[in-house]
Amino acid sequence: MANRLYGEDGMRELDQRAMALPGLGDGALMERAGEALLQALTDAHPEARRVGVLCGPGNNGGDGFVLARLAAAAGLEVVVHAGAPGPRNDSDGERARQAWTGTGGAIEPLETFAPEGAEVWVDCLFGIGLRRPIEGIHAEVIDGLNGSGRPVLAADVPSGINIDTGAVLGVAARATRTLTMIADKLGLHTGAAVDHSGRVRVAGLGLPPDIHADVPWLASRAGAEGLPYPLPPRRPGAHKGDCGHLMVVGGAPGYSGAARLAAVAGLRAGAGRVTLVTHPEHAAFANLERPELMVRAVSAARELQTLLSGADAVAVGPGLGQASWGRALWQVVADWSGPLVADADALNLLALAPRRRPDWVLTPHPGEAARLLGSKASAVNADRPESLRGLADRFGGVVLLKGAGTLVSGGPEDRPVCITGGHPGMATAGMGDALTGIIGALLAQGMDTGPAAAAAAAWHVAAAQHAAQRLEGERGMLAGDVIAALPASAGGLS
Repeated sequence: MANRLYGEDGMRELDQRAMALPGLGDGALMERAGEALLQALTDAHPEARRVGVLCGPGNNGGDGFVLARLAAAAGLEVVVHAGAPGPRNDSDGERARQAWTGTGGAIEPLETFAPEGAEVWVDCLFGIGLRRPIEGIHAEVIDGLNGSGRPVLAADVPSGINIDTGAVLGVAARATRTLTMIADKLGLHTGAAVDHSGRVRVAGLGLPPDIHADVPWLASRAGAEGLPYPLPPRRPGAHKGDCGHLMVVGGAPGYSGAARLAAVAGLRAGAGRVTLVTHPEHAAFANLERPELMVRAVSAARELQTLLSGADAVAVGPGLGQASWGRALWQVVADWSGPLVADADALNLLALAPRRRPDWVLTPHPGEAARLLGSKASAVNADRPESLRGLADRFGGVVLLKGAGTLVSGGPEDRPVCITGGHPGMATAGMGDALTGIIGALLAQGMDTGPAAAAAAAWHVAAAQHAAQRLEGERGMLAGDVIAALPASAGGLS
């Protein structure tokens, strides 16, 4: 259950169950949350002497008032800004507010908020229940906080983030760290939220593990810390024929690099053999620096039909183009009956002539997903989980929706897998082609489509982290650096 990601409905159920436990009603659970926030604050900023807390009208604000009281008792200078009290005088949040003022704590209006008033700020404005865009004074405060450069600890969720989708509701606090309560949330790890959550840590608040039983969850989480599915095992006496034959189809004139990257990634991901099927214009040069690749020049679709009989899996799309050569090859591959991963121009061609298959992996980025759905990239990113569902329903198979917090359909218990741990160094040409090659290699080695897609995405992230360590930085990382890191990064994953 540690890797489960919840949404609003699940978290409300967990909150209710927690407060129903002996000794955790009447604000006791909120007291634990405040203690956890103080511990997280002092761990991250042991030198800070002046702490600012922004409190909202609900229970998230109550957590902030508890934190303020405990921090002041611990000898810290505390400044609290809050709006008017909430409508319920008997709520845990209002009692926490009164406990703060009862110890002599002051509450400054939000209108006087000044970021320079504290060394570090704790965002306790809005929690999981926010449904409308933040505006007015709250938006002004968040904008001021985001522009201040001050470190920010978010309580439970950065204010303005939808925990079901990761979308920003008007404006959202940009936290350097988020301490999320009881359980992790999907919306902290995908979409726009990735730029706002910072480093996320879960505070379990001392609750028993069985509290999670039968509570609905939205996705599972995987990344560099461990694959969601094990890599295909190899017996000591294995030979290349046991490890699968991957065929990569792509590389129209002027676009040979994408297909070659996918093919090399397939080799590094353990395929026993990889054949690059590409345009005759550059076929003779495609493996000059990588002689382990087999290369076949294909000028007509009928030639590809013959070659496919020897493939265990096919990766199609990188550099394929949408001209007559690419269209003809795509039609042949789309009709092929074996395991298939489709990317790039294969997806653009699929959008022009939609079809369904139960046994393929589609790997769109938001722009390609928008074309497949007849939508816009902004709409895809506004609700990535719903976009994932729409793509899987329309086209079948397994869908891997790229982007910050990649989502893969068909995970455990038929819920998506959210891949975390990526970094900005991966924002460069060829990264998607490398991922396509990894997926294709795992399919060729016998993995099913869902496990192959999720394991490949997590391995891709692990390799990118390994490459960043070797390069001593993320900036300037190349797709080839990540591909080269695949063998070493697999050691701690499989």
